[in-house]
Amino acid sequence: MTKSRAQARPARAVFIGSGSFAEPALRALAHDPAVEIVGIVTAPPKPAGRKLASVATPLAQAAAQLGAGPVLTPARLRDPAAVEEILALEPDLIVLADYGQIVPPALLGIGKGALNLHPSLLPRHRGATPVPATILAGDRATGVTLMRMDEGLDTGPIVSQAGTPVGPDEAAPELEARLAAMGAELLSASLGPWLTGDLREHAQPVVGVTLTKPLRREDGRMDPSLPAADLDRQIRAYQPWPGSFVETRTGRLTVWAASPAPSEHLPAGRFSSRGLATGNGTLVLHEVQPAGGRRMPWVEFLRGRPGIVGSDVLPVI
Repeated sequence: MTKSRAQARPARAVFIGSGSFAEPALRALAHDPAVEIVGIVTAPPKPAGRKLASVATPLAQAAAQLGAGPVLTPARLRDPAAVEEILALEPDLIVLADYGQIVPPALLGIGKGALNLHPSLLPRHRGATPVPATILAGDRATGVTLMRMDEGLDTGPIVSQAGTPVGPDEAAPELEARLAAMGAELLSASLGPWLTGDLREHAQPVVGVTLTKPLRREDGRMDPSLPAADLDRQIRAYQPWPGSFVETRTGRLTVWAASPAPSEHLPAGRFSSRGLATGNGTLVLHEVQPAGGRRMPWVEFLRGRPGIVGSDVLPVI
């Protein structure tokens, strides 16, 4: 067996990411003696709020707190000018998490290559929305994967993985936060040994592959003909976006919290004082939000709109 050699100097690393899942990983990398962060790449600021003020990504905000940089904000990572700007930093390594753009081959081929921190146990749930897909599928376990990127979509060899059970009532924001913390720990434990050759990567299994897709607003529309248990998973999976909603005679109603229960023997799609009848069971509603209104308990909503009891979800025209 070939002995690994100690790393002569810290690897020059560029971190690429945007969302909150990437924050703990950046903080872990900033304190890792195996690397020196020489640049951070994130999405440009976006207008947000009523005043449409320009807001930096969570990763850019974390970089400012850490004093790490420079921070680059290309609109398109595949733009040749963006690639040149990154290569000018002379990185040995790229670490990516929660970015949402394809990494061009010119960046994949540098030095040690590019590592991606992905919130699923690959090859299950490749692609853009692994956390919602995990909850929607009713998976009992999930985890994080550190992989070396190739030109495929989350198809590269696995460096390391860590698993965790999925809570029966866990929603996407809570699960993502747990996986983000796990991912940072996995990165800290794996990066040094991988750089020195003590941790060997291996190809992904060819069985068990699933592929996720970007979510659209319309994906949040609930189908009352489905079982209540399926709709409960949808509600937890599609938070905070696209949300889960139905159309009623008083406007759109978004459901933020619910639970499945035995049937009240009503037609699927009919509201009762407890919630919504479905194709199998009752979806007991706990927290809802009427169009243009605030989130509120279902019982409070009923006090203002008692006429919804006995009415049906409106069909899509």
